[in-house]
Amino acid sequence: MTDTPGWASPGSAPSDGQGAGTSGPADAAGRPDPAAPADQSGEQPQGPGVKWSKEQPPPGQWSAPTGAPAPGQAPPPPAGPGWGGGQPPAGYGPGGYAPGGYGGPGYGGPGGHGAPGYGGPGGHGAWGVGWGGPPPAAKPGVIPLRPLGVGEILDGTVSTMRTHWRTVLGITLVVAVFAQIIVILLQRLVIDSSTSSQVLSDPNATPGEVGRAMGDAMLGSGAVLIVSLVATVIATALLTTVTSRAVLGKPVTTAEAWLDARPQVLKLFGLVFLLLLICLGVIAVGALPGIIVATTGSPLGGIALAVLGGLVACVPALWLAVRFSLASPALMLEKQGIAKSMGRSARLIRGSWWRVFGIQLLAGLIAGLVSAVIAIPFLTLALIFGGGGMSALLSGTPNVGWAYLIITGIGAVIGSTVTFPITAGVTVLLYIDQRIRREALDLDLARAAGIQGYGSDAPASGS
Repeated sequence: MTDTPGWASPGSAPSDGQGAGTSGPADAAGRPDPAAPADQSGEQPQGPGVKWSKEQPPPGQWSAPTGAPAPGQAPPPPAGPGWGGGQPPAGYGPGGYAPGGYGGPGYGGPGGHGAPGYGGPGGHGAWGVGWGGPPPAAKPGVIPLRPLGVGEILDGTVSTMRTHWRTVLGITLVVAVFAQIIVILLQRLVIDSSTSSQVLSDPNATPGEVGRAMGDAMLGSGAVLIVSLVATVIATALLTTVTSRAVLGKPVTTAEAWLDARPQVLKLFGLVFLLLLICLGVIAVGALPGIIVATTGSPLGGIALAVLGGLVACVPALWLAVRFSLASPALMLEKQGIAKSMGRSARLIRGSWWRVFGIQLLAGLIAGLVSAVIAIPFLTLALIFGGGGMSALLSGTPNVGWAYLIITGIGAVIGSTVTFPITAGVTVLLYIDQRIRREALDLDLARAAGIQGYGSDAPASGS
């Protein structure tokens, strides 16, 4: 048998002091001596570990993969679509090494390697025949219609902002600008925050002055909080509609979003204020014993007990906040009342509290980080041009003038324009994800998106 490039006997290896492929006497140049008889090739008896048969086919039946056919021999058949792309040597059975060998009917043929379709017609492309997983879920919009992962929820939120940026930017920018104008007017014309800061930082202030300053500061903070809450509610109502349309791959304008959300806006206000009162009420109940002790006995011990009780009460307040966190999209998208929306959220989150809490916490951290990155440069500029410099900030008495308020307000508007869509989008997609997992909402969404026959032979949604 003549060794040709590209072929090697299975299990063969060059012996010591001899090149690969040399099996008999060699001439001076190291090439095999063609004049040497075959029975004097010097081959050693093969050990028991070599499974190479002594009876080999005639030399005329062997040929190199790329060589020309021997005289009087038919050309080899073309390379089939098997696993290796070529044909096995002659005499080795149809499509395998040997009949009944490694894989049954044949390694590379139909049924080879013990699994139908592994190397049969279609070759490597037939791997998934009878083995592959379910077909990919339809994706008419920003998310695939199946249970979502954390990354897919965040990616869907960003995709909504990118795909419908005109509508999202228009909603958030208008809401943030109006809210910030009201906040600036309140802080400049109604709330005297500079006086309160000076009194609170003065160690010689009387208890009455400290009490009035604390009351003014709390009043100002409450007014700003209410304005910000109203802006958040309006932006959430409109962005809920935008995100729900983005899931279906349908465009929506600001006017269409407002027409769809307007009947539910007042109910959404009531829902948000009710949830706020519930959480604050739970914290107040936890701090109540300390307040009673402070007013009737030891003020210092009462304050410490009130702080401790408030911190402990934050745990059930947080649990309730997460439990009812999907009530807002349920109210907007299902057109339900306040009580039914809260019950709907509780049922959807049952058994998934930690997952929902983790995703919302991550979204809140991302939104807070983005807001801080945007606000810090504007706060620095405000201190330089109208706040008295860094020394005034460190002393707690910055000059809160028009320049300071306007510059910080611009930073707040930009931050709100970015963070509103993140928080609202994650909440809506969490609601949709929970309904897909529990109620197979993906089938309804596919029909709403105009996908024909979706889910007729697909597996059920994950739980």
